[in-house]
Amino acid sequence: MVDARGYSCPMPVIMVQKAVKDGAPQTLEVLVDNQCSLENVTRFANNQGYSVTSSQEGEDFRLVLTK
Repeated sequence: MVDARGYSCPMPVIMVQKAVKDGAPQTLEVLVDNQCSLENVTRFANNQGYSVTSSQEGEDFRLVLTK
């Protein structure tokens, strides 16, 4: 789980990039709190071969990255 709420881009992408590099997880959950981060993390994940599903939870977004 990567909780990137409260960070502005590019930090959420960097946090996800580190999690992917360190563990190469098959599934990774990411929390972000703005549309820009949602779009940038999704783009990065897709480029890394992950499919992404997202849902809005109040003010936040939950992304599930799956290989």
